[in-house]
Amino acid sequence: MGDPRKTRPKYSGPQHPWNRKRIAEERVLVSEYGLKNKKDLWKVTSKLTHVKKQAKTLIARRGKQAEYEKQLFLQKLQKLKLIGESGTVDDVLQLMSKDLLERRLQTLVMRKGFAQSAKQARQFIVHGHIAVQGQVITVPSYLVPGAVEDTLSYASRSALSEPEHPVRQVKEKVPVVEKKREEKTEEVAAA
Repeated sequence: MGDPRKTRPKYSGPQHPWNRKRIAEERVLVSEYGLKNKKDLWKVTSKLTHVKKQAKTLIARRGKQAEYEKQLFLQKLQKLKLIGESGTVDDVLQLMSKDLLERRLQTLVMRKGFAQSAKQARQFIVHGHIAVQGQVITVPSYLVPGAVEDTLSYASRSALSEPEHPVRQVKEKVPVVEKKREEKTEEVAAA
């Protein structure tokens, strides 16, 4: 079991550290989802591997107890909105890392428009500005269940909960080209 003060990693890294194709794919996912580092991606991949392994075990088993465990397993994944209502254990094997990354709190905060980027969404969550069902969550990797996805909001004690907060104001972007033209016309008119 080991010393309780020494935590063991809950993920496993890549099998081969210098695979160019894998590194390129990881870089794209890390930038797209605003992950802190590749370790976050490896945690998601390990969780997905565990789920798929559990699904393979359930597919092979027969009997009343196996059917009951399949039903509980599917309910758990349907609750997280990883598979549909009519999903089967075979559908679990089709899941990808992107499916799990889309269910993270950080990604949902960005997709729902509470933050302008994934990095900003992570900062809002860590600083305690985001609440799920009225409870502040400070873990960006929290997997949001489908039933509470609509209760995502700014924390009531957060300064961001005020609609007039500068971060919440949508700034209209003025194209740089038009701005320079206006400056030149003003210079010509002054001369």
